[in-house]
Amino acid sequence: MAHAERVWELLRQVQFPGLDRNVVDLGYVTEVGFEEDQWIIRLDLKTSDSGAATTMEREIHERLEGAGIPHRLLLSPAAATHAAHQTEDLVPGIKHKVVVASAKGGVGKSTVAVNLALALAQSGARTGLLDADVYGPSIPVMLGATDRRPLSRGNKLIPIEAHGILAMSLGFLVEGLDPIIWRGPLASRALEQLLSDVEWGPLDYLVLDLPPGTGDIQISVAQKSNPSGAVIVTTPQDVALTDAIRGVHMFRKVEVPVLGLVENMSYFKCPHCHKPTEVFPRGALRLEVERLEVPILARIPIDPAIAVGGDAGQPILSASPNSATATAFRHLGEQVARRLARPRPPR
Repeated sequence: MAHAERVWELLRQVQFPGLDRNVVDLGYVTEVGFEEDQWIIRLDLKTSDSGAATTMEREIHERLEGAGIPHRLLLSPAAATHAAHQTEDLVPGIKHKVVVASAKGGVGKSTVAVNLALALAQSGARTGLLDADVYGPSIPVMLGATDRRPLSRGNKLIPIEAHGILAMSLGFLVEGLDPIIWRGPLASRALEQLLSDVEWGPLDYLVLDLPPGTGDIQISVAQKSNPSGAVIVTTPQDVALTDAIRGVHMFRKVEVPVLGLVENMSYFKCPHCHKPTEVFPRGALRLEVERLEVPILARIPIDPAIAVGGDAGQPILSASPNSATATAFRHLGEQVARRLARPRPPR
């Protein structure tokens, strides 16, 4: 007879289609026990994606049968009605929550998140920025607020105000440059506290800057904040677009509308001849992006002033509001606002 450890090992090999999380880590396996010469596995497949649920159930069967393990799967009835129970909103009272994500690091996601928040604020909207990258919070540096600490009112933290937006980051709460070393569940709980324990007040937009990847934090944000939409940041070449496409699939699996892509470092405009040059090669995966019907919201040029301003705590929209790069970010803000104004289908 197989040991329980072997059964759990096989279950951990079954991933949610399109994600890098398995059914055990996602909490879909609620019980494993042995009764009447067979293993009883109770599943609570908390997804309204019937295709994904069927795929996971079939793969569990196949893996257990392939290992010669007699079993029976018991499905929870909650799987059919998860939408009414799984998603909660730890930040109510905010009209729109926009997650800025990148499945790949190093594509300028935080720069886009900061300047998108500023663009929305400069349009007259009440805007907040939450640094949800709990492993490497960079928003305090980019806003020039590393020496500031949030005050508290009752059990709530009061966000920092900088450049016309409200901001909160774990970087405001930790000292120095010590690394933040947490496993996934701890990081997810820290994020939940950042979502629920901040007094944002009435906002039109809250921009959430996510860490790179498609793991715990991204799924926690989808389940705990009820985002209005996702903006995925990439660069033009295939190595980045591959991960961007994974991000599109991930957000669609967790029922977060993908507003579109931002092509960062899209080109370089010569300051002398003013001709644009595409520094990165444009890969064939652009056709796949088009097939997925994901629009390009904005193309942001390579601009040394972005890096200088980010290090100095002066985002380009504050430091050089009349530049072509600032204009590109304002266009991004307009595109995001326009898409969020459309009615959202019920979850």
